[in-house]
This record gives sequence, C-alpha cells and structure tokens, in this order.
Amino acid sequence: MLASAVDALGGEERPGQVQMAEAVARSMSTGEHLLVQAGTGTGKSLGYLVPSLLHQRRVVVATATLALQHQLVERDIPALLDAAEHVLPGSSGRPSYAVLKGRANYACLHRVREGVPDEQGALVDLPEGSMGNEVMALRSWAEEQVATKGPGDRDSAPRHSDRVWRQVSVTHRECLGAAKCPFGEECFAERAKERAAHAQLVVTNHSLLAIDAIEGVPMIPEYDVVVIDEAHELAARVTQAATDELSVPEVERAARRAQRHVEGTEADDLADAADALRSAFDASEPGRLDGLSTALADALALVRNAARRVLSAFPKESGDSEPDAGRQQARAAVQEIHQHAERMAADSEADVLWLTDRDRARGGQQLCVAPLQVWGPLRERLLWAKTVVLTSATLMLGGDFTSIATSLGFKAEERVDHSLPASPAPAAEPGREDDDALPWRAIDVGSPFDYARQAILYVARHLPPPGRDGLGTAQIDEIVALVDAADGRTLGLFSSRRAAETAAEAARQRLPHLTILAQGDAQLPELARLFTEDPHTCLFGTLSLWQGLDVPGDTCQLVIVDRIPFPRPDDPLMSARQRAADRAGGNGFMQVAATHAALLLAQGTGRLIRTTSDRGVVAVLDPRLVTARYGGFLRASLPPMWSTTDHEVVLAALRRLAS
Repeated sequence: MLASAVDALGGEERPGQVQMAEAVARSMSTGEHLLVQAGTGTGKSLGYLVPSLLHQRRVVVATATLALQHQLVERDIPALLDAAEHVLPGSSGRPSYAVLKGRANYACLHRVREGVPDEQGALVDLPEGSMGNEVMALRSWAEEQVATKGPGDRDSAPRHSDRVWRQVSVTHRECLGAAKCPFGEECFAERAKERAAHAQLVVTNHSLLAIDAIEGVPMIPEYDVVVIDEAHELAARVTQAATDELSVPEVERAARRAQRHVEGTEADDLADAADALRSAFDASEPGRLDGLSTALADALALVRNAARRVLSAFPKESGDSEPDAGRQQARAAVQEIHQHAERMAADSEADVLWLTDRDRARGGQQLCVAPLQVWGPLRERLLWAKTVVLTSATLMLGGDFTSIATSLGFKAEERVDHSLPASPAPAAEPGREDDDALPWRAIDVGSPFDYARQAILYVARHLPPPGRDGLGTAQIDEIVALVDAADGRTLGLFSSRRAAETAAEAARQRLPHLTILAQGDAQLPELARLFTEDPHTCLFGTLSLWQGLDVPGDTCQLVIVDRIPFPRPDDPLMSARQRAADRAGGNGFMQVAATHAALLLAQGTGRLIRTTSDRGVVAVLDPRLVTARYGGFLRASLPPMWSTTDHEVVLAALRRLAS
C-alpha cells in the first residue's frame, strides 16, 4: 500500500522517495527516531506525507519556512490526496489536515473592531495617513475573511509591514480568551485550533513546536509523531524561540500602559526602574556579558520586583465583568517585562547574556538572553515524549550525521546500524531514569542529480586568504572575470552586506552590459523575479539568499561564495557555545564554528543544481577550503561535485555554458 500511494502521484521514478517512505513508516510503527537526508529533487515531502496519512494516530509536520508550509498545505497534500485516493484507506473517509500557526499570525477581530490600545491602555483608532490606510485595508480584509470563512492569517492578507500587522493582531498573552472575548466564536485562531483538533495531519512551524513541546505552553493538539522538515534549521529556530530581549523603551511603555489600570504608585515605580536600567546599560560595554555587574544586577532586580508589584496591583476581574482588552494587553506587557527581567537577573549558567547597541530609532540598547544549548531541552521534552522523524537535504556534515544529531539531543552511541533489519522498539517513556538511551537511525536516500557531471566546485587557491577589511582587489578581479565568462547568470553569496554591495558596484562599472542586482535594491520576491526573468542578470546578497532562493534552469549557472561563512568572532552566542565546548574537553572550533560554516556552505552551494538538467559552477574565493586542516570537513559536507583549483579551466567551462 505504501509504495502504491507513493507511485500514485506519477512522474519519474524516484527510488529514494520510496526508500524514505518505508523508513518513515517503520519509524512510526516502532517508535524509533529517524534522521533522513534526502537531496534536492528527491521529493522528500511525499516521502513523509504518505506514511503520515497512513498512520493511525495524529501526525504533526513542522517546517522552518512559511514557503514550505504553504507548499505543503496548498499543493502537496491536496495533490497527494486526490492522486492516491483509491489506495488510501477509505473506511474513515478522506484523511483531514490543518495548518496551525502562533496566535500573532492571525488577525484579532477584537482589535480589528474595537481598536488598538494606546500607551495608557485606552482603545483608539489610528490617525489618517498611509499607515492608517493600510490598517483600514487589513480590517476590511479581515471582515471579508469572516464572511467567506477564510483563515484570517497573515499569509493570505494584503501586502503590509510588520508594524501595520501588529495593529490587527495580538500575542497569546494579550488575547482575552475565547470565553471572554465577544468575538470568540468567530476568532480565526480559535477556528484554526478547532480544525487542528479534528485533523489527522497538522502542519505547523518549528517555533510553535518549540513553544508547545519545550516551553510547555499547550499550542498543538495531542499527537503521536512529529516529522520535522528542514531539520537542519531546528536548533537555530528553537534558540530563536527561547531568546528574550529587554530594552528601556519597552519597560517605559509597559509602565505607561499600566498607569491607566493601577491606582497606586506601582506603575510609577516601574518607570523609575527603567531609569536605573538605562544607567546600567550606559555603564556597560556592548557584547557578551560573562556575569552581571553590580549595577546591572541591581537594575534588573528593580525592574523584576517593580513589574511583579504592578501585576499584583492590577484589579481582579469578576466573573460577570465586561472583558477589558486595554487592561489585558497592558497586563501582558508588564508580565513579559517581569518574565524577561527575572530570567536575566538569575544569570544562569544555562543562558548567555549580551548587550547590543542599536540605533535610537530601533530602541537603542537592548539586553538579550538565549540558551547556551538546546539539545538538553530537545532531548528531555521532545525526544523522550514523541517519535521524531527529522529530514533535510543537509543533515550530513563532514560526511556524517553526528554533528547535527548531537546538536539535537541524540548521542552517537545510541545510533542503530541502519544496515541491519529493524527490530520493534517500544515508545520511550518521558523521564525514565533506568535507561536513558534513545535509539535512532540515520539514512541517506541520495539525490537524483549526478553532481560529478552537472557541477564543478572551483576553489580559487591562488587568492590571498580573506581579511577583515572586506573584498580586496584580487577578489573583485576574480568576481568580475567569473561573471563575465558566465555572461551574467550569477548568484553571489556574500558574508556581509558591505561585501555584496562592493562587488555589485564593481561589476556594474566593469560589466555595463549586464544587469547587477544587490540585496536591498528591492524586496526579495521582486529581486528573485527579476533574476529569473533575464539570464544576463546577477543577484548579489547575504544570508537570506544562502537558504531561501530556488532558481532552477539557465538563470543560475554560477554561484560565487566570497568566504567560508564562519560565525563572527564577536558573536555572543556562538562564541559562548564554542568556549563551553572547549571547557567540556571538545573542540569548540570544529563543533561550533566549523559546523555552522559547513551547514551554510551546503545550503549555499545547493542553490546551483535544482533539477536534473541544471549545469554550473560553484566558485569559492576562500583558499582555506583546500589549504586549511578543516577544509576536508567542509568539502565533505558539500554535494560530490567535480573539483578544481584551475582558474582557466573554470572560465572555459563557464563560457561553454553561456554560449
């Protein structure tokens, strides 16, 4: 039945897809965790969707990007159900599915209809102007969504900015709750939860999964198995979800909003605590904080204690009182301040603290806290509790699964040899102390691409190692020569915005017959459209292009990487993790910096070959890829392309492709 359902979608034969589907089905039946590397073009979404729909209990699919979530819900799942209807079990009807996002991703009808609280907590309408017009357009759209029973989520909304969306949405803390809200029965978020509660397959994102499973905030209905797609992103997304921030303007704003609802001086005390926090920030240097100074510790304690008193001073709601959205949202703001200040004041060894110095328009200085590692919480609160399938095109770094697996909570000694027959294993019991082994398997189902024939990996060994001052003359000359030989058709992946802009400006001056686009010239979707429409176009940019661009065909025949993407030495979290690995007796550079670089390199070089007919060159301008000791680890993380360091050979190959 499994193979029949996979084959029902038609198209060319994909053995890796069937192999993946069988491995996922086995994992779901035995309770044994599974890591699956499935190269681009394998069709991995079908490889896990079929066994998920055949599974007897609810399955959650968590993705990192909205693009993949949209693809699953709007294209892959409906197409699969239509094509495989005759082979899927029919006794209980067509399998149901639903998409579930965080509450802030849905329009709030109370805020749409009643207005937005000002800093004193009163509900007000926005003044006229461009922002007001955009909000009014979103309000009209939200009412249309109610009438048509639409999802009311941000992805289906008219074009808008983050700031405008905040005027029509609320966080889970700001929400009145379905029982108290006069519009609870129509609520988009509540309807999404209701659909998910009756669905066999729930599609969500890494962040919501982290909040539900790791932070213990119930967001997803009870489920048996979770399939985590784009799993190479999971640790970073969980870290992001567990990162808190605190700034003086945020504390002051929370104090002002509370003043309308608190009769005593507690809100004034919170405002005074904000002044103490500003003084402590001014006396601190930006960067990672290895322990709190006395001034900063005292200021955080003042903010924490003042926020606690404000929370206690809010009037209690009686059962028959009218819900007060302004009060609820003012209280939520203070509650968030209290939670963040309390965590930061604890100065836990499990957390990393750092101070950023942003421009005044973005709120000025900001204190941040993030978990030193996430593998412990992932292991304790997710891997012990559920059966987990993780898949991505880049799970093997340095030629092995170990780096990614250990970062997610698996231990190397727990791995089961995937070449041996599977044996049934009971589902793990959360918190079991007598045996903390979590058996897991890892398989690579390969790729339909012949990388050795389709792609060249060129390392510019003759160039000097990259320096701190950005691109030098030699690197710019190399970029211009490569782009000229390719006659455009180039995606440039750079380590900084300054490097991308420098390269773009040089290419524009020396290759005026080509169109050179740089990140920042327009929104990314528009840049991607312009890039794909004309093959004589180049697109230069930074991190969002390394992972988020899919441009098959002749549009992209050259990918340039300016340098190995190691994390910045002054990155607070990465440097703290590297130091912790060293102290634990490991190799912090390899475990943190080199692993980070290998993952990004694999993602970046993966932009080149997207179909079986694609051809091209990946040009790395950093000679350390072949001269440094860690170069072998990095190269083993890349697709098996034919490699060379010969400048003339590569120019000739690019000219042939462009002709």
